[in-house]
Amino acid sequence: MAKPNRPAANVEPKLLSGGNPQIAKGYGDAPVQAYIAAMPGWKRAMGGRLDMLIARAVPGVYKAVKWNSPFYGIEGEGWFLSFHCFTAYIKVAFFRGMSLDPVPQGESKSRDTRYLDIHEDDPFDEAQFSAWVKQASHLPGERM
Repeated sequence: MAKPNRPAANVEPKLLSGGNPQIAKGYGDAPVQAYIAAMPGWKRAMGGRLDMLIARAVPGVYKAVKWNSPFYGIEGEGWFLSFHCFTAYIKVAFFRGMSLDPVPQGESKSRDTRYLDIHEDDPFDEAQFSAWVKQASHLPGERM
């Protein structure tokens, strides 16, 4: 007699160094939501907030998880933003950040990329973040 198929046990995603969730590469909202759900501590709520603000600023935004980070872009146009968990903060990368007004203050080795580091107790300016997201979505995207 064959054994009935049983659903796989819920396995918590592995957290990589710095507490970044290890999520399989995938396209669409589901892998991004899996990444956010696996973000540790206060970062989970902030990840959900970032995702909501991005989706509100850019209706129909294209989402994926690549290199254990959520990516946001315009389908067929490339990626304009990603974020990544580190031990004490979330790092948001604007791939054409030097073209944003005002320019986000986090410098990069890439001449075009700028970063926004979000720490637990730092004030977060939703209006400025949303303005950057809208601007970034209108710039040429990165092909990755």
